[in-house]
Amino acid sequence: MSDPRDAFDLTGRVAVVTGAGSGIGAETARVLAAAGAAVTCADRNGPAAAATARAITATGATGAAAVVDVAQHTEVDELLERVAAEQGRVDVMANVAGIIDHQLVVDTSEADLDQILAVNLKGVFFGCQAAARRMVTQGSGSIINLSSAAIDAPAAMLAGYAMTKAAVAQLTKTLAVEVGPAGVRVNALAPGFILTPMVGRHFTEPDGTIDEERKELTVAPIRDATPLRRIGAPEDVALAILYLASDASSFMTGQILRPNGGVAMP
Repeated sequence: MSDPRDAFDLTGRVAVVTGAGSGIGAETARVLAAAGAAVTCADRNGPAAAATARAITATGATGAAAVVDVAQHTEVDELLERVAAEQGRVDVMANVAGIIDHQLVVDTSEADLDQILAVNLKGVFFGCQAAARRMVTQGSGSIINLSSAAIDAPAAMLAGYAMTKAAVAQLTKTLAVEVGPAGVRVNALAPGFILTPMVGRHFTEPDGTIDEERKELTVAPIRDATPLRRIGAPEDVALAILYLASDASSFMTGQILRPNGGVAMP
């Protein structure tokens, strides 16, 4: 390869990103599209997915929107089937969609547990299934799953979230073994604290404005405990996903990368 930058070029590739309506998912869709991929922005929130797709096409890149509830197996499979039929292939599957629930173990209801399992674990499982079936047939592809730094250090009131993210890490390794011989790679990211709408709810007013004092109270302890002394941004994760989606990581599978500022070094 004459130019190392070519290893990150996704021109001609087809990508699907779940949770693309906001946060890490939206930034991932933007970055993959900027690298040349035709990106389907999938989210349960249709208008948000459409907004991400519009922002991509406004730059001259290729983006389309799709409404999908990742907790519904048939919806995920139909999405991948439609993309494969329209685009001829699926090269990248980024399973980003997820939710968080802050509750003590003793206070977590079965319904609450079922919900986080449905989205964070079953949703990723369904995405892996649907993508792997098509990628194995075509003999290539990259599946990227979102785990979390919560798998490396226990934190009160995050049991359901941490459990599902730990399961995603193990699912990633298992699937990597199963589909590796067919030329399909499966990796995951375990990000640290990332400034997204998921955490922004702690300091966002009902009208959408940011309470800067509450924001500083929220992020300061985490920032100060991070070796790099800063909070992560969605782009930090999206660029790591680009690496895993591209040929730059062609000899990497079954790995859990940790863009976390150094808060965990397992």
